[in-house]
Amino acid sequence: MLYTDTVEAELLVHKPWFVTTIFALVFAFFFLINPTNSGLGELMRPVIGDPLASGVYGRFAIALMISVLFCLNIVLIGFAPFKVQVPVVWLELLLLFAAFFNAFDLSLPFISQKLPILLSQGLFTTVYVAAISIFFATILAVIGAVAKLSGNGFAFAIASFYTSFFRGLPLLMQLYLIYLGLPQLGIVIDAVPSGVLALTLCYGAYMTEIFRAGIQSIDRGQWEASRSMGFGFGLTMRRIILPQALPVIIPPTGNQFISMLKDSSLVSIVGVWELMFLARSLGQATFKHMEMLIAVALIYWVLSICMEFIQARIERHYARSKMR
Repeated sequence: MLYTDTVEAELLVHKPWFVTTIFALVFAFFFLINPTNSGLGELMRPVIGDPLASGVYGRFAIALMISVLFCLNIVLIGFAPFKVQVPVVWLELLLLFAAFFNAFDLSLPFISQKLPILLSQGLFTTVYVAAISIFFATILAVIGAVAKLSGNGFAFAIASFYTSFFRGLPLLMQLYLIYLGLPQLGIVIDAVPSGVLALTLCYGAYMTEIFRAGIQSIDRGQWEASRSMGFGFGLTMRRIILPQALPVIIPPTGNQFISMLKDSSLVSIVGVWELMFLARSLGQATFKHMEMLIAVALIYWVLSICMEFIQARIERHYARSKMR
């Protein structure tokens, strides 16, 4: 929350019109999908009898029960303080996802057996590819942003063409062009460097625009004052402009880093043994595709949470510096 609201007002989840609307939407959704042939129907068997023979009554009863429980849940959570609401909602959502995954009848022993391979080899390769790509994409973005803001027509033309081209092509196509196209010119690049180069060029183009917008958000007077004091271009950018632009740059850049981490899975198409490649290989060999896909999905999620945590810490650091 940016600011604490000092105006006393009734919570949205306690307003009758909001609760009624949510109740109607939830009821309509579950009534239409007909959950009588699922686990919910079995839970309601004492009330509706045989779920498959309950017909409209069974659908109505199940939808009504879920709607009442859902609305009661959000109303009760609304009475709790913010620090309690967040973990409670997270816990409930995690339980819902666990119930959803449990419906697939997963083989947990198989997942635990293959998990060390995913973590030792697949995770290492994924983090390795993503980390190197992030490093070089950041350097490329700074150079591209400065070029797009310069008065040099040659530099601006190259930077604008670069951002237009690599933002206009799908990442998968860029990977194919680098891995399969460059050998036609006699330039042969291995799978991992090809993946790193494709991710760097693609995300460097997006991040160029982020850095450009962040630099332009700084008032022109900062630049003029620095130059009037005799600061050179590099010193002005390093000590004056970029430190002030970072609070604007960090949030969208963090999103790009998380996206790059997930898009690193595309390098599996050229034979890189990262998480998705191993998940497909192990799943195909044993016909347990869903187990491997869900395990890899959870690993990606944990990595994304770690990056979100780092991003939040950096944002808080610069927020404190702005308040001083």
